[in-house]
Amino acid sequence: MTTDKMLQFVSTDQQTPAKRAVDRRVEDFREIYDEFSVDGAREQASRCSQCGVPFCQMHCPLHNNIPDWLMLAAEGRLQEAYEVSSATNTFPEICGRICPQDRLCEGNCVIEKGFNSVTIGAVERFVTETAFENGWVEPIPVGPARGQSVGIIGAGPGGLAAAEQLRRRGYDVTVYDRYDRVGGLLIYGIPGFKLEKEVVSRRADRLVEAGISFELNFEVGRDASLAELRARHDAVLIATGVYKARDLQCPGVGLDGIYPALDFLTTSNRQGLGDAVPAFDDGQLNAAGKRVVVIGGGDTAMDCVRTAVRQGATSVQCLYRRDRANMPGSLREVANAEEEGVEFVWLTQPEAFLGGDNNRVSAVRCSEMHLGVADSTGRQTPRKIDGSERDLPADMVIMALGFDPENLPVLLGEPDLEVSRWGTVLVDPRTAMSNLDGVFAAGDIVRGASLVVWAIRDGRDAADSIHRYIQQGAEAPRALAS
Repeated sequence: MTTDKMLQFVSTDQQTPAKRAVDRRVEDFREIYDEFSVDGAREQASRCSQCGVPFCQMHCPLHNNIPDWLMLAAEGRLQEAYEVSSATNTFPEICGRICPQDRLCEGNCVIEKGFNSVTIGAVERFVTETAFENGWVEPIPVGPARGQSVGIIGAGPGGLAAAEQLRRRGYDVTVYDRYDRVGGLLIYGIPGFKLEKEVVSRRADRLVEAGISFELNFEVGRDASLAELRARHDAVLIATGVYKARDLQCPGVGLDGIYPALDFLTTSNRQGLGDAVPAFDDGQLNAAGKRVVVIGGGDTAMDCVRTAVRQGATSVQCLYRRDRANMPGSLREVANAEEEGVEFVWLTQPEAFLGGDNNRVSAVRCSEMHLGVADSTGRQTPRKIDGSERDLPADMVIMALGFDPENLPVLLGEPDLEVSRWGTVLVDPRTAMSNLDGVFAAGDIVRGASLVVWAIRDGRDAADSIHRYIQQGAEAPRALAS
């Protein structure tokens, strides 16, 4: 297939990889999508219009060269396609699985209207998996040793992306993380049916092979202060992410059986990894046999409802105060959840939680909403409909309302670290450096809760800034001497 065979969207329909049958996939936590065949991937890649202004690339936070590697994939040049894809993306096989392509690259494909977009994410995943299977994924090239080191706080996607880029330049890199595995939310927050854990550990192994050191079960502020890390390293990057769950302020919120989303997802993921998890085994954070209500409309809420289904919940409902069109989560995930038996209760807001026996939640009192005029963000504001209250039975309620930063100056033992009124680290947007010399920050801890692909972008950019900072400092004495 050659480049004159592109633009096949006029004669070839969009096809996504087949999904496993619903009755089979809800029985386990394996990924639900099959891989493309070689011919299927080439055919779908050939639908790309090779447009002069690639909106898919512009709307990708990493600005991946999507038309180029689609053309190479269409021509069967898969090794070259992988090389182009991985040149701008530290984790293409992860982004191909979990990025909300319907809101980013695919949602901005110029052939979207009338013909349906190119299945960019599925082709990206296929190309990368083919590269791993064929041994095309080379070891990370490590630059000449510089004798300078960087400490990174957080082994999530932002921290790992920065670690790889810095190691390529020859820096000694140590990553500190409070969890016992590398990957952060990729391991403990995202369920296996979207991202199997072997995919993450495979990348982590490559980082270890490149000489990156990991200090796990390590809490900065407990095992070492930020000041101590600054003394150990030439620069420090804060890439902790945000983990503090947002809560509702309403009657009954303290009842037993009401849990933050991340506690529920972490427990499920740990159980799937084979860890001993008392909170799952004794039924507290286990949805089996329960009527589950999830509150929220983002991707975390979708992860919770689909996890509850797989754990054997009697029923699963998702409450969201806006409608489907205004939902922040991926519409693809909503469709998958509906296929698996989740009921979405749109335009509904919880007002209180009602207790039954043993101070345990028994129902959610909620009200119907309507969407009023748009606010300053352009989104219509939900308004309560008086007299619309009703009770939804619930044995378990999961709050998926988003995340905020923890109190970092206290957590890291560095009261001089400047944070915003939202608790995020204040950085110079040009350099990603905080008010503390040599201390940088990237990812959610700067921009607030966001997407994995943005964390990767921020981590790569921060690595560039750290490199410039260290080299300018190293050259300063020579400049003064001259």
